[in-house]
Amino acid sequence: MTLSFASPPDPSLPLHVIAQPDLDDWLAGQPDTVANWLRTVGFIGAMGQVALIPGPDGTPEFAVAGYGKASGRTRKRFPLAAAAEALPEGTYHIASGVPDDTLETECLGWLLTGYAFDRYAKQSPAKARLIAPEGADAARIEVMAQSEALTRDLVNTPTADMGPDQLQAAAETLAQEFGAKFDVIRGDDLLDQNFPMIHAVGRAATQEPRLIEMNWGSAGPRLTLVGKGVCFDTGGLNLKPGNSMALMKKDMGGSANVLGLARMIMALKLPLQLRVLVPAVENSVAGNAFRPGDILTSRKGLTVEINNTDAEGRLVLADALALADEGAPDLVISMATLTGAARVAVGPDLAPFYTDDDAAADALARAGKQAADPVWRMPFHEPYEAMIEPGIADLDNAPSGGFAGSITAALFLRRFAGDNRYMHFDIYSWQPSKAPGRSKGGLGQGPRALLTALPEILGL
Repeated sequence: MTLSFASPPDPSLPLHVIAQPDLDDWLAGQPDTVANWLRTVGFIGAMGQVALIPGPDGTPEFAVAGYGKASGRTRKRFPLAAAAEALPEGTYHIASGVPDDTLETECLGWLLTGYAFDRYAKQSPAKARLIAPEGADAARIEVMAQSEALTRDLVNTPTADMGPDQLQAAAETLAQEFGAKFDVIRGDDLLDQNFPMIHAVGRAATQEPRLIEMNWGSAGPRLTLVGKGVCFDTGGLNLKPGNSMALMKKDMGGSANVLGLARMIMALKLPLQLRVLVPAVENSVAGNAFRPGDILTSRKGLTVEINNTDAEGRLVLADALALADEGAPDLVISMATLTGAARVAVGPDLAPFYTDDDAAADALARAGKQAADPVWRMPFHEPYEAMIEPGIADLDNAPSGGFAGSITAALFLRRFAGDNRYMHFDIYSWQPSKAPGRSKGGLGQGPRALLTALPEILGL
């Protein structure tokens, strides 16, 4: 599967994109044969509605696609992708109708209609191909689409084929593709090199726990990405009920998003020094599993009382963040499918993020709108710090009471990130039902917004 534009020499059919409010004016400028045809077939410019206009010999002369409402609160993401999914197989070029400020985003949505997770069964993605329009950065759009496909593939693959071993292999393949340095610390070597919480969470699994590291670039600001790589989460001894375990193959979605973002950064040759850290584990049940009531000593030296073994993601991230801090980065970003509380707060579509940096937060919010990758700022609310301090240890991994679960998890992680500029994303990384440009299943949330915002945030 290659998510790319059609070659310009290919014969292509003109495509006119028409918003509902503009339909009458557009029809008024067309020959009666065209206007009458579109009225006859019931074309109203609704999002996803398409029609082919026949020429004198009966073959299509051009196509039209509904853009829905061009603006307003009800406008949905990737409206052109909805048309791409409805068009018959063929090659098209945009003749009119897509605003300049959304052209690249709409082209990205079109390319993403070609994605299908077909590892286990044949799928039928959209077959309409698009020639890159003039003025669009085709190479950048293709990189974003292909990186999103990497993220989706990793999340969609079940744990039998995407455990810590396979996640390590995927990261190593990515490193080799772009000439990045690759290292891994696994098994009891984690204890020898002082990553005790990564080891504790993953030691009960058949595949050894590990810390995956990738480094790329030799000049520019130092950016460290930390992605949660819990390849399956049973909940540990605090076992999840069956319905809560059904999607836990996606609990490595943070690492999948980080690897997708890393791919974009390397493919586009951003002038920075990139470090990627992925603690990869499976939270399993066995006689040597860590227990409720245990107190773990982290890499940073802070002690953590385990009040719920199902709050394991923050533990593995904590050791990785402590290592990130030791490298004196200019910016640290962690991404994780961390809490159900975040889903309750903002639902599946938004990627909530935390930062103390107001300028970076503003840049990211603008970038999310520009890249059709919506994000929402959440607060590091310091009065809640007391909720993560149990008294018997420095920190509590699962405060009682059930309030502010995403915020307390973010506050927990901030304790390990040091004094660096820090952003934390508590994402869902899953599309519950099919939508334009987004197949049901694994999903990137936040990487495109970050890619767009990083030049401003890091002064590139």
